[in-house]
Amino acid sequence: MPRRRSPSSSSATGDRSGGSAAPRNRTPQPVRTRRRTVGDLVKAFFAFVALLVLVVGVPAALAVVAGRPLPSTFEPMEWLRTEVSVETFQNILVFFVWLAWAQFTACVLVEMKAALSGVGVPGRVPGAGPSQLLARQLVAALLLVGAASASFTPGLSQLGQGGEGGRQATAATAQQTPGLFAQQQEQAAGAAAALAEQASHAAAHAEAGGSTARRDDTKFYRIQPPEGRHHDSLWEIAERHLGDGRRYKEIFALNKDRTQPDGSRLSEASLIRPGWIMEMPGDARGGDLVEMPDETPEVSPDVQRQIHDYARTGDHARGSGGGAAHVSVPEQRPAPEQRPAPERRPAPAADHAGHQRPAPAPQHAGPARDTSSFGLPEALLTAPLLAAGLLGALGHRRRQALWQSALGGAGGRRGMEPPTPEGDAQDVQDALLVGADPEGVRLLDRSLRGLAASLAAESRALPTVYAAWLSDGDLHLQLAQPAGRPPAPWRPGQDQTFWTLAKDDAGQYEDVDTAAPYPGLVSLGTLDDSRLLLNLESVPGIVSLSGSEADRAAVFASVAAELATNGWSDRMTITLVGFGEDLTPLAPNRLRHLDGVEALIETMEAETRQRRGALGAAGHDSVLTGRTGPARHTRWAPQLVLLAAEPSAEDAVRLAELAADASRLGIGYLVGTGSGELPGAAWEMEITGEGKLLAPLLGLELDAQLLPAAQQRAVVELFVEADPDRGPDGPVSTPPFLVDISEQGRPAVYARLVGPYEIIGLDTPDDERSALLHEALALLLLHREGVHPRVLSSALWPRGVTDDVREALLDRLRAWLGTDADGTPRLGTDRTGRLTLAQSVVSDLDVLRSLYHEATQGKGVDSRVVRGRLLTDALVLVRGPLLADRPEGRYRWLTHEIVDAQLPLLVADTGLALSEFHMEKGRAQKAIEALDAALRTAPADERLWNELLRATHALDDPSRLTALATDLVGRSGARGLPPRTEALLDELLPAWRDTVAAAAAG
Repeated sequence: MPRRRSPSSSSATGDRSGGSAAPRNRTPQPVRTRRRTVGDLVKAFFAFVALLVLVVGVPAALAVVAGRPLPSTFEPMEWLRTEVSVETFQNILVFFVWLAWAQFTACVLVEMKAALSGVGVPGRVPGAGPSQLLARQLVAALLLVGAASASFTPGLSQLGQGGEGGRQATAATAQQTPGLFAQQQEQAAGAAAALAEQASHAAAHAEAGGSTARRDDTKFYRIQPPEGRHHDSLWEIAERHLGDGRRYKEIFALNKDRTQPDGSRLSEASLIRPGWIMEMPGDARGGDLVEMPDETPEVSPDVQRQIHDYARTGDHARGSGGGAAHVSVPEQRPAPEQRPAPERRPAPAADHAGHQRPAPAPQHAGPARDTSSFGLPEALLTAPLLAAGLLGALGHRRRQALWQSALGGAGGRRGMEPPTPEGDAQDVQDALLVGADPEGVRLLDRSLRGLAASLAAESRALPTVYAAWLSDGDLHLQLAQPAGRPPAPWRPGQDQTFWTLAKDDAGQYEDVDTAAPYPGLVSLGTLDDSRLLLNLESVPGIVSLSGSEADRAAVFASVAAELATNGWSDRMTITLVGFGEDLTPLAPNRLRHLDGVEALIETMEAETRQRRGALGAAGHDSVLTGRTGPARHTRWAPQLVLLAAEPSAEDAVRLAELAADASRLGIGYLVGTGSGELPGAAWEMEITGEGKLLAPLLGLELDAQLLPAAQQRAVVELFVEADPDRGPDGPVSTPPFLVDISEQGRPAVYARLVGPYEIIGLDTPDDERSALLHEALALLLLHREGVHPRVLSSALWPRGVTDDVREALLDRLRAWLGTDADGTPRLGTDRTGRLTLAQSVVSDLDVLRSLYHEATQGKGVDSRVVRGRLLTDALVLVRGPLLADRPEGRYRWLTHEIVDAQLPLLVADTGLALSEFHMEKGRAQKAIEALDAALRTAPADERLWNELLRATHALDDPSRLTALATDLVGRSGARGLPPRTEALLDELLPAWRDTVAAAAAG
């Protein structure tokens, strides 16, 4: 079907500044309005006749010809003695005809209910596949000419929630979802296009409406409660009573920030709520308007009092900058020309029924909201969940490389920094550090798993979730259909299909041992400050994505990367077709690449059959019932298919057949198309060249989350460089920063980081700023390659900071560090603008690395005496873990670092080298002392314990060796000793098991 722009894409009426009324720049899109044709009416007529014949005519004919379907008496034994004749077979046949009629009638009722209510996926009538399909087609054709056919499936309806105790609701919206049938899709799209056309014609009138309206009387409107899924909105109120929905701005300006009867206020972030009172412009008309309440006796006394109280808040609204001066009685109202124009705000998008889409609340908590990107990739700066996933996976990969190289004896890499990225890879790494929101990921993961655990404790199944919205830390789940009251601390949202969890309440959750309930959630983009996550595995069919090939590729890469690395999923398989072969290093255990559509269809046919059989054998209706309760061990990992290459028409039909039952099986399909038309697509999206993700039938226009080709290559480069299986061309062994360890190399500023934090060579800064300056210096000392200013600011202020505050800190840091003797500032910048420290500013970690490097790869290689002295000096520097006395709540950026893995490995390597140095001369006690010193910082390093066993055995003291073995067994706990340690004990102390058991018993 032709692509259409959603109403939201053509409804901008002004900028946020209140200056120019010009709309935001957008690429004009042709709008085609589909009108009902004679063919539609003919189809509807024949559908009506067919339904009438099948539902009414068939039973009437059977009643006349064959009588009622049941016998007059219930005597089974008499039936058995009756002679079997032709009439008997006729009666049996008539009974089955009656049964088929009853089944078809049930299908019609189910489809009619789902179509008219717009809530929930139509239920499945048992054993009625063909019958229900016929009923669905007839009902769709009949309702094609009516307003009830806007949607057959539940969707992402308007999101918002009234807070308790006057708390403002967090608003994030996604309008009505598409139906599964072409007729309904065209009907809904036609309505959307017509609304967009009407809005464009009314733009000029909207700008002048505030000054031309008659102000000769005061009128009020009371927000009505919702009817079904229909919610009142400022847009609809303006459309009914002012003749133009775009005049909602005047109503908004008259009522902004005024106290409502329930104590809350209307603001940009609030939805209007039932029972609220709206003052209306003077030219408003309509039967449900209330003028001065004393003149309207049918208004109840309570409502009259509320309106009187509300009218008295007009002066407050004007004083607080509500956007328009107003009073509550006609004689006090200023002349029209004296009234300021209403504040200009972007018009709300509207869905097919005209529902307002409110602007979500500003998001105050988020990663590093600086005003400029300093050249860093914006795509990753604005994708906090994707950045957090990539950063966490990259850190895991680098730790894995360090441990693997250490245990494998690849000494050239042990204790050393990972390779320092350059160029685009360096910019991307900085963007990940700035943009990542690991706290948001942690809260999302704990909230979803906590919800699953709570439902399992109540023996309730997981509800089907179509989408999640994150807005100002609050989490809103959009359910496919009502699922009752959510377990605490979740609360119902604006209707029964929304469950909401406030950010403060999410903090109550702890880690629970349950499966990830919704691993298919993936970020698509943002609407203002609210982020939409679509649950791909729950979509009832295929999700199609149209647009240019490059734009589609950026969306596909973003979706694949986030699914592969996110922190709210367990096991899953992501199948990439037509792209992404180079993305597999991000998560080799999750990502797989297939060569073409044929291979995909063959694979997914087998997977679909296997899952249907497994669900049937387990007695589950869907994978969701297998993720909680007694069967949660099954896990039911999702299978998500990302097909970037447009399939042929035949392949598209086969995929649509596979996807028809995919949501029940935990399988999701995202398929690209260049033409904009894909047979069998349930939901359609389009990515524009301006980075907008349009879903016309969803009523959405998002700022799309993208991973462009250049950033994709840079991200892959980071992961490839960190691959623990890289060959000889991998990282070199030389540390990034070596210091002069001779007497002549004494630094001007010396910081002790390994252990308690101390600084030598600088005056103590002011108490109120000391902690911040110390933390900034520690970050710079741990990154001698340079730190991007935005990385520094996001580390110190994870919730965001302005440019002037950051610059003030840098000025104080420069003044505190001072200059060298030649006048060179000790805090400078390199050619890329990154902050660097002078070589005269040194930490004990720098010295430790330099001593170990010199002992094992420098002068110590040729001189045994030098090697022993250097290794001893290095081990003396170790006073405990890194920044042992850091205050609680600070240094959270260390979670992004791998220094917590590097330092123990470096200390262990030093202790092992010094132990080997002493054992060469038979000094076992000295070797034990060196190993004990290293174990204080690296207590979990198996290599140190094994060498300690060997050194203790060399003392020829069985009792001491037995005591050490007993201590090791006690430390290992339920996990038991590592296999290599057990084998070593078998060699050194053959009877250790009996000895240790006896010691434990004694």
